[in-house]
Amino acid sequence: MEITQANTSRGPSLATQATDSTAISSDFETFLRMLTVQMENQDPLNPVDSSDYAVQLATFSGVEQQVQTNDLLRSLATQLGSSGMAQMAAWVGKEARAPVAAYFAGDAITLAPNPVTIAERAEIIVTNEDGSEVDRFDVPISAEPLEWSGLDADGYPRELGLYSFEVVSYSGEDILAQDAVDVYSTVTEVRSQGGEIVLILQGGAAIATSQVSALRDPSL
Repeated sequence: MEITQANTSRGPSLATQATDSTAISSDFETFLRMLTVQMENQDPLNPVDSSDYAVQLATFSGVEQQVQTNDLLRSLATQLGSSGMAQMAAWVGKEARAPVAAYFAGDAITLAPNPVTIAERAEIIVTNEDGSEVDRFDVPISAEPLEWSGLDADGYPRELGLYSFEVVSYSGEDILAQDAVDVYSTVTEVRSQGGEIVLILQGGAAIATSQVSALRDPSL
């Protein structure tokens, strides 16, 4: 923030030299010394009006207060973020339900599809990390959770990795809706990222806490 002298027609302006408000606010004595030098070196035939000095002092004071306010707000934001992470730490080890890709580690993955209630039928499409379809199966028109075993047609476990799930609702042959399926994934870490608290899930997916629609103990 640049400090501008009210009267720009007389001598060099101290205010225009003071562009670093943070540095000035941290050393008010420096500002006073600079002001004294300006007064001592002004043109005696055309001195700076005393009201101009008052404006500079008032402007400096306002900038200093604003910087201190900003520092206080940043400090409060940091404290609130730390407090939020401390509260969310209890989520580590829990299973959060959110519309994200789930990591298949050999165990069944719990899905919570929510097909359109007026649909005549619905199916889930499963894709791997490359975006290739690896599975497709019909599901009831219900919001009840179900298990995806992760087994292929021969009964062997699929490759370990992230899998995405989409529920497609049909009326006859017409598609009514295509929605991401909520899945249960283990929370491995709570992290502050971009000023927001995010959860890191098994497999590395990161989600905002606002995306979580349910939380459960992994033993359930």
